Amino acid sequence: MNNKEQLNKVVIEACINGKLTNEEASKKLKYSIRYIKKLKQNYRKKGEEIFIHGNCGKQPVSTINADLRSKVVQLKQSYKYEETNITHFRELLDREEGIILSYSSIYRILREAGIKSPRKHKKIKVHHRRERLAKSGEMLQMDGTPHEFFKGDPEKYSLHGFIDDATGNITGLYMCKNECLQGYLEVLRQTLKNYGSPQSIYTDGTSIMFYNLKKDPSVEAQLNGISESATRFETILDEFGIEPIHAYSPQAKGRIERLWNTLHDRLRNEFTIRNIRSIDAANDFLPEFIANFNMQFGKKPKDKISAFVKLPKGINLDLILTARLTRTPDVSNTISIKKQLFKIDCKELLHKKKIEILISKKIGMKALYNSKLYSLIPIVNNATSLEKTNSDSTDDIIQNYIFYYCFSSVKSIKPIEV
Repeated sequence: MNNKEQLNKVVIEACINGKLTNEEASKKLKYSIRYIKKLKQNYRKKGEEIFIHGNCGKQPVSTINADLRSKVVQLKQSYKYEETNITHFRELLDREEGIILSYSSIYRILREAGIKSPRKHKKIKVHHRRERLAKSGEMLQMDGTPHEFFKGDPEKYSLHGFIDDATGNITGLYMCKNECLQGYLEVLRQTLKNYGSPQSIYTDGTSIMFYNLKKDPSVEAQLNGISESATRFETILDEFGIEPIHAYSPQAKGRIERLWNTLHDRLRNEFTIRNIRSIDAANDFLPEFIANFNMQFGKKPKDKISAFVKLPKGINLDLILTARLTRTPDVSNTISIKKQLFKIDCKELLHKKKIEILISKKIGMKALYNSKLYSLIPIVNNATSLEKTNSDSTDDIIQNYIFYYCFSSVKSIKPIEV
């Protein structure tokens, strides 16, 4: 018996032996006089066993058995799950292993086994949190983050993403080797196809979005009366009526900064579980991840009316979501890009006409004139400052230019002026 049960026994015995009155026993045990009389009656019939709880010495029904506890610890220490935080580990136990336990149970099991969560909890800094906007599509936050996403691979890869301010839904994710134009174009493609055009995009001062306004605009821009140069990404946003907004600190776009903290852990662990070890395989998996993430963490907007505008039918995103250059061919329909000559595969004479050069992973390198696309043929005898191999293959040359204009790090290449 515990202390309380022993006290009950002593007082009731004293009451039965006449050493205490019912009133005195009631005050000592803080029971009613009626209950004291009942205890005395039961004690005379059954003895001291009435003071012992019926479940004393029995294991609670809710107790987690030793085998299950051992299995949870073994799974947490395994290669697949060793880097997961407890919240994500609990979700994976349910989804992957069919083990349903509460967060507190898993936390207690792991703590008793000396296993701590891998996530380091930093000291909390006080920031004034801005309220979410009312409508989905009013504003998306945009950013890119470098991280070691593949376990065992020390190289960092850049994940590009958009998140809706009103709902917290991810509208697009795309991974590249560097933070680059192509990454943001592909995230924009996902957003436009799945949601439509948002009203605005909120981002930091990356050169993908904002040109260095301290530099003088180009001569062509000055002749056209343009006081500020625009990047290609800004021009694309303008075509869809999307306003770019400059965030001047990471805290200003805190929603996507917090998203990166979550995805650094979750995506790395999801890639490990699925044995995903390449950028292409990661990008194939990301749409599935986005759908599950939004279902779990997305919020309902205050206003049910969406601010996203659906794309008009027949629009060709492949032609719009490209890097673009403007060139004027000579009499042989030849142009120069970074000291490399290209022949425009066109029978029509394009001499002194403004030709747009479209560059992207989807379409390669094409010349656009009067809404028609023409192939570009590199003249391989001419030296180029962009060739990264000794091969004379025309495809290698084109791939090098696609890499330079679309996949180069935003920190290593100047933005393309329009």
